Amino acid sequence: MKIIAIGGPHGSGKSSVAKRLAEDFGMNFISAGVVFRSLAEERGLSVEELSEIATTEPSIDRQIDLRTKELGSRDNTVVDAQLAAFFTPTETAIRICITASKETRWKRIAKRDGKGFESARQETETRERTERQRFLDLYSIDVNDLSQYDVILNTDRLNEEQTFDLCKSIVEHALGEFA
Repeated sequence: MKIIAIGGPHGSGKSSVAKRLAEDFGMNFISAGVVFRSLAEERGLSVEELSEIATTEPSIDRQIDLRTKELGSRDNTVVDAQLAAFFTPTETAIRICITASKETRWKRIAKRDGKGFESARQETETRERTERQRFLDLYSIDVNDLSQYDVILNTDRLNEEQTFDLCKSIVEHALGEFA
């Protein structure tokens, strides 16, 4: 199946790369993060507040993950989600984990969201801690277990363009069998 799974922690660059890959290859784009942020906005909450609530309301994660899994199993799709490698079909063309050190990710998040480094650090640590526990409780999935991925790319020393170019090359090779 022409499905590309792009996973990794917050601030690693996975969403930026996934969007560009979808555009470049003329594929559909599905983002669990966009679904989560939309739900937070609908409820008048910050992402961190919804993450905290989700620790006691498993229906939030199940709703988001079910929708991501459903849409992400359609042919010709790029899936952007922390659990992308776990929720895409076994015949997914390639599963790429884009990662970076915590400090690099916090800097990126601070810049992206227009907030201070310390605020980005605190919010991201809280969010990642609560998400990790929720995913363990709900699915017995540890987001820190990268064994489901075919490729793991550390982007600490790469800019967005370099990361995209590397991922595009990997995807081209993976999709070669579909040509």
